[in-house]
Amino acid sequence: MKVGILGGTFDPVHIGHLIVAEGVRIELGLDEVLFVPAGQPWLKVDRDITLAVHRIEMVRLAILRNSNFKLSEVEVERSGPSYAIDTVMELRNRLGAQADLFFILGCDALAQFPEWKEPSKLIQLCKLAVVPRVDLGSPNLKDLERSIPGVSDRVSYVATPIIDISSSQIRERVARGLSIRYL
Repeated sequence: MKVGILGGTFDPVHIGHLIVAEGVRIELGLDEVLFVPAGQPWLKVDRDITLAVHRIEMVRLAILRNSNFKLSEVEVERSGPSYAIDTVMELRNRLGAQADLFFILGCDALAQFPEWKEPSKLIQLCKLAVVPRVDLGSPNLKDLERSIPGVSDRVSYVATPIIDISSSQIRERVARGLSIRYL
């Protein structure tokens, strides 16, 4: 079984998340994509975020009509900061060693990958499905390889449409009373 893992704060989930998940699913032939709302995002400890129960419900509603999309509450079930390595280890335990895992991330996140918790261990447990982001090129894999030996062999670039929508833009539109239809 080939499983994609799309983690995020999802505050709120938006059409860009869904387009990326479906693009990666098709391109890599994944059986399903797990949407994993962050419990306590370690990169956003200084920001107020919507309660997990509401973000989970938003994701549940957003993925309802795609039978290849599933919701995983693994991060909100766990206390403390949400780290990709902990999530992937837990999903590996739940899905078994035979599952082929693909962690979906943007090229901007790949550039920061050496700063993540235990990146070398993470690439042993899963492959990285890297998607483009607006106005950002791909990081130099040779540079990443110096920090994380073996990362080059674990990266698959997936050409998904670049959708210039962000959760923060949606929150700003809501605060201003503007429509968020089709976002």
